[in-house]
Amino acid sequence: MKKTDKQRDTEFDPVTPEEEARRRDEEELARRVRREVLRIGRGEADEEMRAEMEAEAAERAEAAEREQEERRRRASLVRQFFTGTILVREGVSRSYPYMLCIAVMLFASIFVMFMALRLDMRYTELEREVQKLRERSIRLEEERFRATTHSAIVGRLRERGIPLVDPPAPGETIDDRKP
Repeated sequence: MKKTDKQRDTEFDPVTPEEEARRRDEEELARRVRREVLRIGRGEADEEMRAEMEAEAAERAEAAEREQEERRRRASLVRQFFTGTILVREGVSRSYPYMLCIAVMLFASIFVMFMALRLDMRYTELEREVQKLRERSIRLEEERFRATTHSAIVGRLRERGIPLVDPPAPGETIDDRKP
């Protein structure tokens, strides 16, 4: 009877499958190292190594250039603000609702400020008009007072040719009270 690998008696076979796999990996690695040593000895690997180093240097230079360009782009926030490119940045696009709210509040504030200034100008205009009416009222009152003095009345009567006779005794007071 033939036994399969699973049924093999490990007591008589000192090598386990894990050890076999490890030995195969080590042999494969040794073969690769020998091949690479031979290639280096013949000079074939030098060109590949130089090409790999040049490619890595080019990648590093390109990455540094991209990073510098990104820094330059981020550093010029003023330029981005005036050109409008700041609005397409990912961080800014998430805050569009807040910026919209701020813009609405700004316009509302400007509107309220202009309305307040307009009302203040109207109030000042009405105050000036009231002051003029008060001055006119005072002038008219002074004219009326001057026109109703005793000397003014006598002068007018004289102009019209009407004689005015002053009573010789002061007038009597009429008392409506009955005793």
